[in-house]
Amino acid sequence: MHDVHSESESIHGRVVVTVIVKPMENITLGAEVTGIRLADLAPGDWARIYDAFLEFGVLVFPGQHLTEKEQNNFAKRFGETEQLSPLQKGPSVPISNKKPDGTLATPNDQGYKLLRGNEGWHTDSTYMPLASKAAMLSAIEVPDQGGETEFADMRAAWDELDPTTQEELEQLSAYHSLYYSQERAGFKHTTDNIYGLHDKGAPLRPVIKKHPETGRKSIYTGRHAYGIPGMTYEQSRVLLDKLMENACQSPRTYKHKWTPGDIVVWDNRCVMHRARPYDESLPRILRGARISGDPETELAETFEDQRAEGFLPSQSNLSSAQN
Repeated sequence: MHDVHSESESIHGRVVVTVIVKPMENITLGAEVTGIRLADLAPGDWARIYDAFLEFGVLVFPGQHLTEKEQNNFAKRFGETEQLSPLQKGPSVPISNKKPDGTLATPNDQGYKLLRGNEGWHTDSTYMPLASKAAMLSAIEVPDQGGETEFADMRAAWDELDPTTQEELEQLSAYHSLYYSQERAGFKHTTDNIYGLHDKGAPLRPVIKKHPETGRKSIYTGRHAYGIPGMTYEQSRVLLDKLMENACQSPRTYKHKWTPGDIVVWDNRCVMHRARPYDESLPRILRGARISGDPETELAETFEDQRAEGFLPSQSNLSSAQN
């Protein structure tokens, strides 16, 4: 792959600003974007960024050092943002092992359990009625070793499947549940109706997703997926595990080593991601924002989840704890 250059020239000056979109080398996804300041986008810059987002699935913007307000404004360019907590004031929330009192999360804390669960491959919000379109993280404070975020290209994984397997998978759907994925990671949770641990039910989603903007197909499962109708629990588990294991391999993966000031945005409709382990005695502080999917293509019917304490079907992701 080669560098993709896009240039714009100031009308009143001679300074030429060159936006450089550089594809990651020898892998199927991801590009680094430089020569641009996200807090001060020039006319036409957004269109170039969004085109690259659709093409590469993951965009890395090094050295941005965005304030929370600047990140919020950038997130809102992608669409309506999710509210992940009733206490959330704007589009962004801390994704951190550092608690509000300044201490670090311990194994007994729910936040610790959820962070550890995120070390499994997933795409965001598939366990909610409305799955996510995109998400972003910016690095505030990160450990020197470990704590990377890894991404996997589910479009390329689909392309590698033989036609018979593709045809079989297109007939299948799976339920999605945060209770299920956390249980498999070794953590039990009760229903709190804050966000993912809700009583809205488990959405049933196709195993293969057609991207609503590019038309490309991709594998759409991850750690939250379980219980393919028509299969036994074990048959479903084996198929889904094998599918993800085969999909998330080189050259379809990119591991991002965080540096403070980085911001990374990815397309949840065709990319899986996971956090990597790190020394839990050190802080890892990121700021995240999640963009809602289009109800036409990301909204799914929900069904009773036996792990939840109740079932109140809903088409909304908003927490009932706000009522």
